[in-house]
Amino acid sequence: MNILFLTTHANTGGITSYILTLGEALVKSGNKVWVASSGGDCVPRFEAVGIKHLKLNIRTKSEAHPKLLLSLGPLCQLIQNEGIHIIHSQTRVTQLLGTLLSRLSGVKLITTCHGFFRPRWFRKMFPCWGKAVIAISKPVEQHLIKDFAIVPNKVHLIPNGVDLNRFIMANEQMRREARERMNMGDVPLIGIVARLSDVKGIDVLLKAMPVVLKEIPSVNLMIVGQGPEEDHLKGLTKDLSLTGSVHFKNTINQTEGLLPAFDVFVMPSLMEGLGLSVMEAQACGIPVVASKVGGLIDLIEDGVSGYLVLSNDSTALAIRIIEVLRNRIQAKMMAVQARLNIEKYFSAEKMALETFKIYEQYSCH
Repeated sequence: MNILFLTTHANTGGITSYILTLGEALVKSGNKVWVASSGGDCVPRFEAVGIKHLKLNIRTKSEAHPKLLLSLGPLCQLIQNEGIHIIHSQTRVTQLLGTLLSRLSGVKLITTCHGFFRPRWFRKMFPCWGKAVIAISKPVEQHLIKDFAIVPNKVHLIPNGVDLNRFIMANEQMRREARERMNMGDVPLIGIVARLSDVKGIDVLLKAMPVVLKEIPSVNLMIVGQGPEEDHLKGLTKDLSLTGSVHFKNTINQTEGLLPAFDVFVMPSLMEGLGLSVMEAQACGIPVVASKVGGLIDLIEDGVSGYLVLSNDSTALAIRIIEVLRNRIQAKMMAVQARLNIEKYFSAEKMALETFKIYEQYSCH
């Protein structure tokens, strides 16, 4: 089958990781995959696994931007020349673009909802969800049905998958090598990989750090990512006198080389569709402490495969972080259980197989 993904850009992030993981699994099973986007730092990774890329000027947050109309010609030509069987849109802007493209070409549109949207009037008047909608977690599935009145049989729950050949259980040598690359010594290390936006709750983690440091003075925190909250978070770090214990690192697009350095991975989100970076940490056998919100509750059974705390509660977050760092045997047991859950429920192969069934149901194949 020939599949066309639409997304606004191919820079490092959750949606790009989703396309890369799903696209690579689809290519391995004998399909041909194209991605149309405005380009980005992950394009070489697409091409390395056999995903073809068409660069178009479609990076915009405006659903009515004229550049979307200008992209229809090249996209229709690609569909015709390559015999595309299904269009798969990943963002709100490309849902609208995909709807127009589907009407012009006759090729069916599938969309994936990666999180939560405000039910604005424009979204309700022009839903543009396609023939079927993939929800990445049960809370997202309920959000689509409740807030957007999408009929339940049109919504398909298919969680994100992790490439278990890339994200393997970390050992001591991998931990040591990762720390050498990051210029970190043998200190207790807390890690988070996320876009630096207010919804990720990174300020809550910073406010938890004085409590953690009081109990474990040598602990360090590494925040990996970029985003609009970066200056605020660096300012908060300074205000809390954490400068010597907190390190900021720019976004990287291959986290499998970074995650083994962490003794505990923390995701203090206020809202989360599923939590791909949490899944990757779990696949690497890193103990996780996360907020009890959104799709994170699908990934963690509290006290069994990690710890869940109420969102926006820095004290509760600190207590669980301390517990992981002090009780390494229990933490390792939870991490092993989390890895088993990823293998069983959240593999890339499982995601690709279930997604392909949706393609077969609706394609022009």
